[in-house]
Amino acid sequence: MDEPARPRRMAPVPSETPAGPTPEELMIRVAKGDERAFELLYDQFAGPIYGLVRRIVRDAAQSEEVAQEVLVELWRTATRYAPDKGSALNWAMTLAHRRAVDRVRSARASTEREQKATFEAARGRPFDEVAESVTARLERSQVRRCLSFLTDLQRESVLLAYYQGYTYREVAEVLSTPQGTIKTRLRDGLIRLRDCLGVTA
Repeated sequence: MDEPARPRRMAPVPSETPAGPTPEELMIRVAKGDERAFELLYDQFAGPIYGLVRRIVRDAAQSEEVAQEVLVELWRTATRYAPDKGSALNWAMTLAHRRAVDRVRSARASTEREQKATFEAARGRPFDEVAESVTARLERSQVRRCLSFLTDLQRESVLLAYYQGYTYREVAEVLSTPQGTIKTRLRDGLIRLRDCLGVTA
């Protein structure tokens, strides 16, 4: 009598491992203060963020600092992330790009300010003399009051150039406006300040 055929052993079906949360889901959890979600997000984003920053900043040590600052900013500002406006990675990379560019600007700011001062002194720009008078001689409250009389565009340009130390070129980049237009806004804005403050150039 033939021996009955043994049932063939079935290969074990690999159990499906549930996919981990997406970066977008992690960002939502981070916005609620979930530290574990932030650890997972950190692991996913640290490499790409550092790579982008390194390409802009160049210096390895400074790039590490900036990348850490970006990751801390992600933790602090996660509530601002809106999933319907793009991926979490794109949002993080935008923050990284902005922070890296700020670091580069900061590193060269003093040199550019000196060059700007030398250039303007040589050309004798009267509105720069007005700016120096305004900064040196008048009370902040009075300056604030007079700034309110400028147009929004003039005030924004003046604040960037004379109170945050941006060069004309940097102001133009920040506001996405031609340098010639920025110089006109600064000149007109400072003339208005001079008239309001009673400063003579």
